[in-house]
Amino acid sequence: MAEREQLATRLGFILVSAGCAVGLGNVWRFPYITGRYGGAIFVLFYVIFLMAMGLPIMVCEYSMGRASRRNLAGAMLTLEPAGTKWHIYGYVGVLGNLILMMFYTTVSGWGMAYIYYSAAGRLSGLTPQEVGAFFNSFISNAPEVTIWMALTVVLGFMVCSIGLQAGVERASKVLMSGLFLLLIVLIVRSVTLPGAEKGLAFYLKPDFSKLNWEAVYAAMSQAFFSLSLGIGSMTIFGSYLSKDRALMGESIYVIFFGALSALMSGLVIFPACFAFGVDAGAGPGLIFVTLPNVFNSMVGGRLWGTLFFIFLSFASLTTVIAVFEHLIAFAMDEWKWSRKKASYVGIIVMFIASLPCVLGFGPWSGFHPLGGNTGILDLEDFIVGFNLLPLGSLIFVLFCTLKRGWGWHNFIREANIGIGPKFPETLRGYMTHVLPFAILFIFVMGYYQFFRVG
Repeated sequence: MAEREQLATRLGFILVSAGCAVGLGNVWRFPYITGRYGGAIFVLFYVIFLMAMGLPIMVCEYSMGRASRRNLAGAMLTLEPAGTKWHIYGYVGVLGNLILMMFYTTVSGWGMAYIYYSAAGRLSGLTPQEVGAFFNSFISNAPEVTIWMALTVVLGFMVCSIGLQAGVERASKVLMSGLFLLLIVLIVRSVTLPGAEKGLAFYLKPDFSKLNWEAVYAAMSQAFFSLSLGIGSMTIFGSYLSKDRALMGESIYVIFFGALSALMSGLVIFPACFAFGVDAGAGPGLIFVTLPNVFNSMVGGRLWGTLFFIFLSFASLTTVIAVFEHLIAFAMDEWKWSRKKASYVGIIVMFIASLPCVLGFGPWSGFHPLGGNTGILDLEDFIVGFNLLPLGSLIFVLFCTLKRGWGWHNFIREANIGIGPKFPETLRGYMTHVLPFAILFIFVMGYYQFFRVG
C-alpha cells in the first residue's frame, strides 16, 4: 500500500480544516440567525455550545481519521470490532458529502456571479424592490446559473487534482488568508459608518431580556451545524495528520478560526444594517437581497459590494475544496483510483448531481418536495442538515465511547498521542450519557421546527 499523503505544515492542517468549517453556514446563515434571535445573547450561547458540543465531536472525527489513515467509510470499517456493522454509516456519510455539494455548488455559484454583477455595476442604482426582482430573475435563469455552478465544480476538483499539499493545502492557505484580510477591510468600513454604533451594541452587548428558549436552541443548532460535523468532513483531514500533536489543541484552533470568521462576518453586517435601517434578521435573502441595498446606499458601494462577494466566494470555495477532497480520497482509498482520475470523474458526477438544485429554481420550481414553498435545495439541505449531520455525530460519539464500537480506551489513546493539550478523561461520563442526548434533542427539535404549522 502506498504511504498515506500528509499535509506539509501544522498551519496548513488548521487552515484546511477551518476552511471546511468556514463556509456559507458561518457567513450566510450565522448573521441572519443572530439578527433573528437577539444579537449578542445568541452569540454568547453560540460560543458556549461550540466548545461543549462541537469540540468533543471534532476530536472524535480526527481520532478516527488518524487512527485508520482512511476516509470515513474506510475508517469505520478498519476500527469497528469484528462482526459489527458501524461501517454502513461510513458509506452513508460519504454519500452525505455528495448530497451536501449538490446544493452547495449552486449557492457558491450565486456568490461568484454576484462578484461579476457587483463589479459591473448591475446592482447599482436599483431600488430595494428591483434588487429583489434581480435576484429572483437570476436564480430562475437555469442556463446562466448552470454555468456558475459548473465553474465552482471545475475549480474545486481541479485544485484537488493538483495534490494534497500543492493543491488543497496551498489553495486553502491563500483563500483563508485572503478571506480574513477582506474581512478586516470590510469591518473597518462597516464600523466607521454613521450610526454603526447601534449595530455594534446589538451585536456585542448581551441583552438578557432577549434570552428565551428558542434563542438557546438556535444557538445550539447553529454551533452544531456550522462545523459540518457528522459526515466525515473532518475525518479525512485527521487521516492526513502526523502523531506529533494531541488532537484537543488542534481541534480548538480549528474551532477558533471557524468561530472567528462567523463573528467577524457579524461585524461587517450588523453595523452596516443598523447604519442604513435594514432588518438584520431578514432571513436567507440577507446576503443576496438586503446587503446589495446596503452597498447601494454607501459611498463607493460598487467596490464594497464586490469585495464582500469575493469574501463570500472565498469562504464557500474553502468548504467546496475540503469536501471534494473527501470524495476524492474515498475513490482513492476504496477503488484504488489515481487522484487525477477521481478528480476528473468527480467533475462529471458532481455537475450532473448538482443540476436538480439549479433546475429547482427554474423549470422545476413547481416541485415542492416538502410541501409549502419548499424546493429541491430545501430537500437536499433537509437530508444533510436535519438528518445526516446530527445522526452522524451521534453515531461518531457512540462509536468512540461504546465497548461494541471502537471504544473509549482506543479513542482516548489516539486523541492524546503527541504533545499539546490532552482530551480530559474525566469527560467520559459527559461523552457517554449527556452529549448523545443533547444531539438527539437537536435532531428532534429540528424536525419539530421544520414541520410545525406556521
